[in-house]
Amino acid sequence: MALLRVVDRDGIEHEVDAKTGLKVMENLRELDYGVAAICHVYVDPQWQARLPATMSDERELLAELTHYRDNSRLSCQLEFTPELAGLRVSIAPDE
Repeated sequence: MALLRVVDRDGIEHEVDAKTGLKVMENLRELDYGVAAICHVYVDPQWQARLPATMSDERELLAELTHYRDNSRLSCQLEFTPELAGLRVSIAPDE
Protein backbone atom coordinates (compact mmCIF):
# COMPACT_ATOMS: atom_id res chain seq x y z
CA MET A 1 0.00 0.00 0.00
CA ALA A 2 1.11 3.54 -0.71
CA LEU A 3 -0.44 6.96 -0.29
CA LEU A 4 -2.46 8.40 -3.16
CA ARG A 5 -4.04 11.83 -2.67
CA VAL A 6 -7.12 12.71 -4.67
CA VAL A 7 -9.12 15.94 -4.73
CA ASP A 8 -12.76 15.23 -5.54
CA ARG A 9 -15.07 17.48 -7.55
CA ASP A 10 -16.15 19.26 -4.36
CA GLY A 11 -12.53 20.29 -3.67
CA ILE A 12 -12.11 17.88 -0.75
CA GLU A 13 -8.78 16.06 -0.59
CA HIS A 14 -8.80 12.38 0.34
CA GLU A 15 -5.81 10.27 1.34
CA VAL A 16 -6.13 6.79 -0.10
CA ASP A 17 -4.16 3.68 0.87
CA ALA A 18 -3.65 2.57 -2.71
CA LYS A 19 -2.40 -0.72 -4.04
CA THR A 20 0.68 -0.57 -6.24
CA GLY A 21 0.50 -2.51 -9.47
CA LEU A 22 -3.05 -1.34 -10.15
CA LYS A 23 -4.08 1.55 -12.37
CA VAL A 24 -4.83 4.81 -10.56
CA MET A 25 -8.46 4.46 -11.71
CA GLU A 26 -8.75 1.01 -10.15
CA ASN A 27 -7.67 2.44 -6.80
CA LEU A 28 -10.07 5.40 -7.05
CA ARG A 29 -13.23 3.70 -8.27
CA GLU A 30 -13.64 1.86 -4.98
CA LEU A 31 -13.95 5.07 -2.95
CA ASP A 32 -17.21 6.07 -1.34
CA TYR A 33 -17.36 9.79 -2.07
CA GLY A 34 -19.65 9.57 -5.07
CA VAL A 35 -17.39 10.06 -8.07
CA ALA A 36 -18.50 7.82 -10.91
CA ALA A 37 -16.46 6.81 -13.95
CA ILE A 38 -13.20 8.34 -12.80
CA CYS A 39 -10.82 8.46 -15.72
CA HIS A 40 -9.88 12.06 -16.54
CA VAL A 41 -7.73 13.58 -13.82
CA TYR A 42 -5.44 16.56 -13.42
CA VAL A 43 -2.00 15.65 -12.11
CA ASP A 44 -0.45 17.97 -9.55
CA PRO A 45 2.30 19.90 -11.41
CA GLN A 46 5.09 18.63 -9.14
CA TRP A 47 4.26 15.06 -10.23
CA GLN A 48 3.98 15.53 -13.99
CA ALA A 49 7.65 14.90 -14.76
CA ARG A 50 7.63 11.69 -12.67
CA LEU A 51 4.89 10.04 -14.72
CA PRO A 52 5.54 7.90 -17.77
CA ALA A 53 5.11 9.67 -21.09
CA THR A 54 1.63 9.90 -22.56
CA MET A 55 1.11 7.33 -25.30
CA SER A 56 -0.42 8.38 -28.63
CA ASP A 57 -3.83 6.79 -27.96
CA GLU A 58 -4.09 8.57 -24.59
CA ARG A 59 -3.08 11.89 -26.20
CA GLU A 60 -5.78 11.47 -28.84
CA LEU A 61 -8.48 10.79 -26.23
CA LEU A 62 -7.36 13.69 -24.05
CA ALA A 63 -7.37 16.11 -27.00
CA GLU A 64 -11.10 15.44 -27.48
CA LEU A 65 -12.02 16.39 -23.90
CA THR A 66 -13.72 19.71 -23.20
CA HIS A 67 -11.87 20.18 -19.90
CA TYR A 68 -8.41 19.22 -21.21
CA ARG A 69 -5.40 20.92 -19.58
CA ASP A 70 -1.64 20.48 -19.95
CA ASN A 71 -1.65 18.34 -16.80
CA SER A 72 -4.56 16.10 -17.90
CA ARG A 73 -4.09 12.34 -17.80
CA LEU A 74 -6.34 9.32 -17.99
CA SER A 75 -6.21 7.51 -14.67
CA CYS A 76 -7.11 4.29 -16.48
CA GLN A 77 -3.73 4.55 -18.26
CA LEU A 78 -1.56 5.32 -15.21
CA GLU A 79 -0.12 2.40 -13.30
CA PHE A 80 0.30 3.23 -9.63
CA THR A 81 3.86 2.17 -8.82
CA PRO A 82 5.82 2.46 -5.55
CA GLU A 83 7.66 5.43 -7.11
CA LEU A 84 4.34 7.29 -7.30
CA ALA A 85 3.64 7.06 -3.56
CA GLY A 86 2.24 10.46 -2.56
CA LEU A 87 0.87 11.21 -6.05
CA ARG A 88 -1.78 13.93 -5.99
CA VAL A 89 -4.50 14.15 -8.63
CA SER A 90 -7.74 16.10 -8.96
CA ILE A 91 -10.84 14.68 -10.59
CA ALA A 92 -11.72 16.60 -13.74
CA PRO A 93 -15.28 17.90 -14.28
CA ASP A 94 -17.80 15.65 -16.01
CA GLU A 95 -17.79 15.84 -19.77
